[in-house]
Amino acid sequence: MVTGYFPDLEQLEQRQPRGKVLVVDDQAINIRVIHQLLNDEHQLFVATSGEQALEFCLNSPPDLILLDVVMPGMDGLEVCRRLKQEESTARIPVIFVTGHDDKDEEEACWLAGGVDFVPKPVSGMTLRHRVMTHLTFKLQSDLLREMALMDGLTGVANRRRFDEALNAEWRRSQRSKGLLSLIMLDIDHFKAFNDEYGHQAGDDCLKQVAKAVLSAVRRPGDLLARYGGEEFAIVLPDTGKQGAKEVAEAAADAIRELQIRHQPSDHDQVTASFGVASLDLARHSSAKDLLEQADEALYEAKDSGRNKVCVG
Repeated sequence: MVTGYFPDLEQLEQRQPRGKVLVVDDQAINIRVIHQLLNDEHQLFVATSGEQALEFCLNSPPDLILLDVVMPGMDGLEVCRRLKQEESTARIPVIFVTGHDDKDEEEACWLAGGVDFVPKPVSGMTLRHRVMTHLTFKLQSDLLREMALMDGLTGVANRRRFDEALNAEWRRSQRSKGLLSLIMLDIDHFKAFNDEYGHQAGDDCLKQVAKAVLSAVRRPGDLLARYGGEEFAIVLPDTGKQGAKEVAEAAADAIRELQIRHQPSDHDQVTASFGVASLDLARHSSAKDLLEQADEALYEAKDSGRNKVCVG
């Protein structure tokens, strides 16, 4: 799942490298050993086959994977290769746990996409240090990535982050046959606002609107993004048409409650128009189709008087 707002730099740097670690091994004794070594420091999850590991990672990506190489069915090398092919799992560090001291297998681990490997029998100190090291690297990488995907003015996600999130949630909804909704919103007569009050006031208005809309986007998995200029978008996983409409109406109310003066507007204060679209497998063949429907609903709201929510 994706998030709707990014914490500031200081908050990110204060995070502890205590991670969500997936242990993948078909032998119960190996799982117990790793559990005893890491359970006090990290949140551990277990998969006993390659197929189970892939399903877990696609539905709830961990921060790091400890992956056995030799398993019946799908082996660890194939699991890693498949993880690296999926956008949502490609950046998860994989540490191979191997019982063979073999150069060819070591090279195969690197080629499959592993970041490190630990020999069996596992050394407790070695395992703990390597897990902590790669979790710290992952944290730093995530920090840089989040900063690159944040809108510098409003502090919410930027257009690039929106595109990634919408495509990822679209693919997830296709796999799970789940719900997905999208809201597009546009501040009414914003050019006139800038012309009347100046661009500094316009920037302040955008910040306040983003914060107000965020108050209506309550779930951690929802994403608010600045789509461009005075336009914002909200991605709502696991949400149907009625739920998305309620979010849009709450956001519209929150903007009106700001009571930002806007003399050139028909309403004398800053308002916004909203377009809502929800996934319809019979109607939408791509994320682009869903986006186009939300955009059409937005233009309907604007053409019919603005300051309203229209559902496509």
